[in-house]
Amino acid sequence: QLRVIGSEGPVLAPLGGTLELSCQLSPPQHAQHMEIRWFRNLYMQPVYLYRDGKDMYGETISKYVERTELIKDAIGEGKVTLRIFKVAVDDDGPYRCLFKDGEISGEHITEVKVTATSSDLQILMHPPNTKGVMLECHAGGLFPLPHMEWRDSKGEVIPATSKSHSRDGNKLFNMTIALLIETSSHRNVTCYLQNRLTHQEESICVILSGELFSWKIVWITILSTILSVLIAFLMMSFVQQNVIHGKFSHWLKGSMVFMISVFAIIGVMLILHLKQRVPVSDSHFELDTLWLEDISVILCVLIVFNIKLTSLIYFRLEGEYDGIGGNSDDLMKPLLLTYASVCVCVWLLPLSSLWFIKCFSGILKVIMPLHFTDPLLCTNIFIS
Repeated sequence: QLRVIGSEGPVLAPLGGTLELSCQLSPPQHAQHMEIRWFRNLYMQPVYLYRDGKDMYGETISKYVERTELIKDAIGEGKVTLRIFKVAVDDDGPYRCLFKDGEISGEHITEVKVTATSSDLQILMHPPNTKGVMLECHAGGLFPLPHMEWRDSKGEVIPATSKSHSRDGNKLFNMTIALLIETSSHRNVTCYLQNRLTHQEESICVILSGELFSWKIVWITILSTILSVLIAFLMMSFVQQNVIHGKFSHWLKGSMVFMISVFAIIGVMLILHLKQRVPVSDSHFELDTLWLEDISVILCVLIVFNIKLTSLIYFRLEGEYDGIGGNSDDLMKPLLLTYASVCVCVWLLPLSSLWFIKCFSGILKVIMPLHFTDPLLCTNIFIS
């Protein structure tokens, strides 16, 4: 048996570069008359074949045709070098160099590791919402699958919200790592990317402005304003009905109905906000958050319209039926009130809610900054 030696340990090959693999007989001896075969897993599918002093190009597998050459300058000493051009992802794996002299043979196995490191590392920031600010770090054209993580200003690892990866047509990895920042505790975050083979690192950092976390304050302000308007309206109605018209009992009945509906709607809003329907790591988390914001606006509008329309119809009917008297009056007013309220709410509330949401979104686009810059920023952040 022939003894063959060659490259030891994994040989790193940059994607798109040139790879050279050497092997030789030990002890050195003339090998021009021998068969020299380079192959991967199957003996009958050579990457390169040299036999009877000739290069057998016709027997080479198709994907290595015109991409390989055998350097035979030192073949008199039993040493050859296989050169592979334009290294691709499929070139990753073991290569076997076999010398055969008649019935005697020997081979050496060399492991090849293809590496590709991306220089296109980006951070995408989603528009802030009631849950916080979602950051996504993207990197593409990677091989093998790298190590990716978030770190804070002290260099400590921040647990990622979610991780995902995919492969493109060239079998390279595209990786995304997301992070949800709920409060302004992390003002400086960094996305780290490390190649597991070369240990080469890349990073990109971003400094978050405190204005990004004013979204919750905006929502609290809006809800406080709506409740203030509601209380002011109830106080005006109380003064009008009790002081001016002296009809405290009717106002009290109406107020009880109003307050029950208000607390019911507010309870529904609290349940929706406190109950987690979609995990943060789910791809539909942001869609669920946007839906929650929209439904909250609709419920706020429902409070205002419910109180305003119900009180308007109630007092109008009461004014029309004053003086008629009788039990029929007491029975007709609630029925008419219910019918009119349902009709008006069913037809007008959706249109009014859509109009309110549209106006509300337009106001927020003006109030909330569209471009955040800072002298210490490593990255400019845009919100579209």
